[in-house]
Amino acid sequence: MISPIMRIVESGSLKNDVPEFHVGDRVEIHQKILDGAKERVQVFEGDVIARQNGGASETVTVRRLVQGEGVERIFPIHSPRIAKIVVKKAGLVRRAKLYYLRDRVGKATKIRDDVKRQTKIDADLKAAAESAAKAAQEAAAKATAEGGMSKSAQKKKAKKEAEAAKKK
Repeated sequence: MISPIMRIVESGSLKNDVPEFHVGDRVEIHQKILDGAKERVQVFEGDVIARQNGGASETVTVRRLVQGEGVERIFPIHSPRIAKIVVKKAGLVRRAKLYYLRDRVGKATKIRDDVKRQTKIDADLKAAAESAAKAAQEAAAKATAEGGMSKSAQKKKAKKEAEAAKKK
C-alpha cells in the first residue's frame, strides 16, 4: 500500500489526458522520438495484452504483427515521451493478461469487439475530428482576415521578394 505522502508526490507526474482503455483494445501510441536534432512522433499501433502497476509507474504492453513476426513494446503511460494514446477499437476479453496470443497464429489471434464501448469510442473520435476541423477552419478564416494568406504563404512571398531585390 502506498503512503499518502507518496501519492501527493506521485500526483505531480501523472498525466490527465490518458484515455480509458482496457486489455484487448486496439490502441495507437504516439511516442516522441529524438531523430538527431529534430524531434518527431512515431506511432505504434497494436493490441493491449497487459497493463501493470498503477500510478506514475503504470505500464502497458502493446503487441502487433510486423511482416508476420510479433513485436511487443512496453510503454510507461505517464512518460513525457508519450505524446498521446488513441483508442481505435474496443476488445472484449475475459482475462487480465493476453500472453496466450504469443503462441497463436492467424485467425486465432482475433479479439472479439465490445460493441457497447465501441459506440462511445466512435463518438469520441468523431467529436475530436469535428473540433480539429473547426479549429482549422477558424485558423483559415483568421489568416484570410489578416491579409488573405497564411503565414507560410506570406513567408514564401517575402522570400521571393528578397531574392528579386538581391538580383537587381
